Amino acid sequence: MSNASSNPSVSQITTHVLDTTKGLPAQYVPITLYQQIEEAASFSWKLLANGKTNEDGRIASLLDPSVKLPAGVYRMHFDTQHYFKLNSEKGFYPYVDIVFELDDSGQHYHIPLLLTAYGYSTYRGS
Repeated sequence: MSNASSNPSVSQITTHVLDTTKGLPAQYVPITLYQQIEEAASFSWKLLANGKTNEDGRIASLLDPSVKLPAGVYRMHFDTQHYFKLNSEKGFYPYVDIVFELDDSGQHYHIPLLLTAYGYSTYRGS
């Protein structure tokens, strides 16, 4: 895994969304990044950033490249319903939330989403 500081123009967290039915990048998918905040006996989500995938299905600058996130739990919210409507498709999942945990190393984290109208998968990318 590369350290985010090794490429100063890239956000610590990046993503790539592929529509595996079409074999093409999923363009213009709205994505929101949240940080989990613990409060007494519960937790809430703090909005950190949002954006849309580009023509290649990527967001390379979701966060300012100088931002280094602390260790903790984070969530990426993919508005898949918006994407399916743009493409005149009916999707089963109106959104996909991917919850993941960062350590305090400052590493780059790539969170890809492989998407179809009736399923999705993800993994930790590089």
